[in-house]
Amino acid sequence: MKERILTSLIAAFVITSLQAQTAPAVPRLVVGLTIDQLRSDYIEAFSALYGERGFKRLMKEGRVYCNAEYDFINMDRSSAVASIYTGTTPYYNGIVGNRWMDRSSLRIVKSVDDPAYMGVYTSESTSPQHLQVSTLSDELMVATNGGAEVYSIAPSREMAVLAAGHAAKGAFWLNDETGKWSGSTYYGPFPEWVAAYNDREGLDFRIGNLVWGPYLPVTSYKYVTSDVKQLTFKHDFSDERADKYKKFKTSPYANDEVNKLVNACLTNTGIGLDNIPDLLTLSYYAGNYAHTPNTEYAMEIQDMYVRLDNSIGDLLDLIDRKVGLNNTLFFITSTGYADADPKDSEQYKIPGGEFHIKRCGALLNMYLMAIYGPGQYVETYYDRQIYLNHKLIEDKKLNLTEILNRSSDFIVQMSGVRSAYSSQRLLLGAWTPRIDKIRNTFNPNTSGDIYVEVMPGWTVVDEYSQASKVVRDTYSSAPLIFIGNNIKPEVLYTPVKMATIAPTVAHFMRIRAPNAATAAPLTGIRK
Repeated sequence: MKERILTSLIAAFVITSLQAQTAPAVPRLVVGLTIDQLRSDYIEAFSALYGERGFKRLMKEGRVYCNAEYDFINMDRSSAVASIYTGTTPYYNGIVGNRWMDRSSLRIVKSVDDPAYMGVYTSESTSPQHLQVSTLSDELMVATNGGAEVYSIAPSREMAVLAAGHAAKGAFWLNDETGKWSGSTYYGPFPEWVAAYNDREGLDFRIGNLVWGPYLPVTSYKYVTSDVKQLTFKHDFSDERADKYKKFKTSPYANDEVNKLVNACLTNTGIGLDNIPDLLTLSYYAGNYAHTPNTEYAMEIQDMYVRLDNSIGDLLDLIDRKVGLNNTLFFITSTGYADADPKDSEQYKIPGGEFHIKRCGALLNMYLMAIYGPGQYVETYYDRQIYLNHKLIEDKKLNLTEILNRSSDFIVQMSGVRSAYSSQRLLLGAWTPRIDKIRNTFNPNTSGDIYVEVMPGWTVVDEYSQASKVVRDTYSSAPLIFIGNNIKPEVLYTPVKMATIAPTVAHFMRIRAPNAATAAPLTGIRK
């Protein structure tokens, strides 16, 4: 009797062990949706306005991380998307922002500009040449010997190309001047199905009839605190202004345009239909209309999330219908930043002021001339960074370390400056959590010699880029949501790193993680 019981227990143990060791099937399709400026707090704040197919479905069926964090500061579209798909920071992947100063030419460089390749349906010359490491899409193409279908679709050029990486079969974005879906010869011949869509169903045929007004009764929109009283709103895109497509891309209709091309992609390609895993990287927009403050358009941002909820629902239904959600690993996340708030009114007496990076550079140059003699020691400046003239310093046989230390000590005495970090301090200095985040933002090939950290509440004025931004160090919550392929539903508030996305997805597809992705995959997310 005891022997029979023992035998049964052993058999049960073996069977259970084998079941536990049986890995779930590789998803036929991975869909990565990055939503520009999506905020966890807004998802929650506007929840009473949603239907059942979008955010509520994600919260019910998905694995929801409410607090996903980037390991660097000053995120924007380019740096965030590059980080998601490389699994690392600008220090390694080279994408420090949408634009940066090129040290060799002293000219501003856009993150995906490349004169070596022609644009298709656009005059912009584009490639991922500045991306210095591999991406999730690259690793999938290597693993499948080029057999995977990998496409990227986004309203903006940067998000499309940086998500596509080096090896995708196509990256498509909306042309700012024509509204056509555009691409680059870098990715080879332009797909006929995209050209056919442009010629038959392009946005330019419909934009004159599109009007954005409230989706719900205006009395529903009461979840943003604002002293601006809106009765309703109406935005159309019918005139011939050069920026009509740019404004359109900051409306919720841009997300529906992405869905339309996704439908064309699923219909005209073999994506998600065989046992070779495929990858579709998408981007939506969830920021302010025309990049204006919420206080100006409080009703619009709420309507944006209502329509975003519908767009997500439409996309989930489309994927489920065409491929099957069980066959798809779907992840949704955010770029983790928001358009800058305006300067607070002086009546509230919140401490602040203006910090001019150009003036900072000029004063620093005068200081260095007083010590080391005549010369243009400050070569240029850009976005809170000072670039020193290394050739002059070398010709004068001066000690670069000494100049960096003197410059940092001088700048930190200026009004509005909290700290000044030299490149050597970032690379070789003592570790602190703050320095680590700034270091991760820094890239030796593109960043300046000194990074100026400005006090919260102060406005940084960059005469070079003709931009000003109020500094806020407030924690910005961004979601990370997985749904589909054997995902275990759960809502979690413990912070996770955005750098875990690429290795986690790679683990699901049984391929290598990108070559600079050092984070471990997330565990316990499967049923």
